[in-house]
Amino acid sequence: IKKYTEAFRQHLKASGVPVENSKGEAGIGQHELNIKFSDILSMADRHTTYKQCLKEVADQFGVSVTFMAKPFIDTAGSGCHIHLSMVNSSDGKNAFTADGSGTNSNDQFSPLFKHFLAGWLKYTPDVMVFYAPTINSYKRFMSASWAPTHLAWSYDNRTAAFRVVGKGQSTRIECRLPGADCNIYLAFAASLASGLRGIADKLEPPPIFEGDIYQAKELPQVPRTLKEAIRVFENSSFAREAFGEDVVNHYLNFYRQEQAAYEKTVTDWERHRYFEQI
Repeated sequence: IKKYTEAFRQHLKASGVPVENSKGEAGIGQHELNIKFSDILSMADRHTTYKQCLKEVADQFGVSVTFMAKPFIDTAGSGCHIHLSMVNSSDGKNAFTADGSGTNSNDQFSPLFKHFLAGWLKYTPDVMVFYAPTINSYKRFMSASWAPTHLAWSYDNRTAAFRVVGKGQSTRIECRLPGADCNIYLAFAASLASGLRGIADKLEPPPIFEGDIYQAKELPQVPRTLKEAIRVFENSSFAREAFGEDVVNHYLNFYRQEQAAYEKTVTDWERHRYFEQI
C-alpha cells in the first residue's frame, strides 16, 4: 500500500490538491487523507478530484478503492468529516472566536459561532439525505464506532456529531456525520444553508455536552435509515425554502428510486438467514 499512497499523493500534488497528511486508519486497508483547507467551493473541487485520482491510480496498481460508508460489518466505517469556519471579510480573522484568547471555556465563541452551530444542529435531520445518501450510509451510525449516533455538540469529543476543535484563529466546527459516500457539493450546501439560517434566526445551541454521547439516550438520534431521512426531507419546509421546490423534488425522486431498488432486492443476508431455516 505504501507505493500506492506515494503515487496518489504525487498525482494529487501535480493536480493542485495539497495533501497535509495521510495515514492508516482503524480498519484493514482503511486510509485517512487530509486536504489543506481552502474556500468552500475550491475544497469541494479538490475533494472530487482526489476521489477520481485515487480510483484511477488504484486501477493502475491493480487494486480497488471504495468510498462506501460501511463496506464491512465488523470494522469502522469511512467518514467525510467536514471542518468549517468563517472569517470576517474586513480583517480576515476567524469569525467564530469572541476575542481570540484561546481558552477552552464556552465564552471564547462568538455569537455568530453559536447561531451557526445551532442552525447546523437544528436542521441536520431535514437534510440528512445530503450527508448520508445511500442505504449503506446508515449502517455506519453505530455505537462505539467513531461515527455519531446522537445530535449534540462538544469540545474535542469524537463521540459527538458536532465536534468543536482548535483554539483562537484555528477554531472550527467538525461535522462528523457525512460518510465517504456523500456528494460533497450537496453536503457543503446543506451545512451552509443550515448554519446561515441559524444566523438569520439568531438561534441558540443547546448546552455543550460533556462525556460519552453514545450513552446519552436522552439526546435526539440521527435518522437511522434512508427511508426515514427521505420522509423528513420530503416534509421539510426548511429544505424547500433553502434549495427550492425543483431541487428538493429532483433529489426526492433520486432517493426514492434508491430505496425502491433496495426493497426489491434479495440480499445475501436474507439467503444466509432463511434459505435453510424456512
